[in-house]
Amino acid sequence: MRRYALVQVDVFTDRPLGGNPLAVILDGRDLRDDEMQAIALEMNLSETTFILPATRPECAFRVRIFTPRRELPFAGHPTIGTAWVLASRGLLPPGTTRFALEEGIGPVPVEFEGDPARPGFVWMHHGEATFGAEITDRVGMAKALGLTEAHLQPKAPIQTVSTGNPFLFVPLRNTATVDRAVLDVPALRECVGEGGGVGVFVFGPHGPGKVYSRMFAPHTSGIPEDPATGSASGPLGAYLVRYGLIKAGADVKILSEQGVKMGRPSHVHIRLDGTGGRATNIRVGGGVVEVLVGELHLP
Repeated sequence: MRRYALVQVDVFTDRPLGGNPLAVILDGRDLRDDEMQAIALEMNLSETTFILPATRPECAFRVRIFTPRRELPFAGHPTIGTAWVLASRGLLPPGTTRFALEEGIGPVPVEFEGDPARPGFVWMHHGEATFGAEITDRVGMAKALGLTEAHLQPKAPIQTVSTGNPFLFVPLRNTATVDRAVLDVPALRECVGEGGGVGVFVFGPHGPGKVYSRMFAPHTSGIPEDPATGSASGPLGAYLVRYGLIKAGADVKILSEQGVKMGRPSHVHIRLDGTGGRATNIRVGGGVVEVLVGELHLP
């Protein structure tokens, strides 16, 4: 019987049973690809990660990330949660506060705040945001969310944005409208075809410097709804600054509240340099708490 130590944490929260849960397999060196995928399906969380030796000298470890349906080249809460587990399990050199994890898109830098052995907050860096074509069928997109065009935020485009994973961003008028949204996958495909990226990210204003968000990805990743989506939150910050939905400046701070509708409130912090309406130095961060330690048994 093969045995694998695992740790489950909640990410983007400061209390257990909130935020987005993540399972971390501490040593995945002798697991096959199909076994990793089967384990992720068994865990039945948005993502499960597997820690491996780095193949790049500038990275501390390699991390592979799986949803219940497929492997991802990059993801937010898995990066933050895995970094925290590495620190809390003493797998990093003592006093480490900055390092990079090797993911499918390359090195992903992370930083700790607080005790390096049990960080109070973890930041991950995003690359530059790239903006795709706008979806012009606003009526069709609203229909795919069970809404009407009047529920869409006017003068703000429906557009795919990526810093590693592309997401389709749909701005809505208010938090009540965000909570009303229900994704109809056939209607979505009728509107955008096979495009639209990893998932559909809907959001609305929630006070100064705040947005209220949800993300759906049943059609691509087997995730009906994600409690917190770190890889979408960097592009979200870039979108908000570019279209003037958040005031631009040299040090923009944004809070995205996600997962509330699911009963798993998550607080995703976004910081960036928005000078001139162009986002650079994008960082996404949050807290992490440990909720479960166990051992996986495989034949």
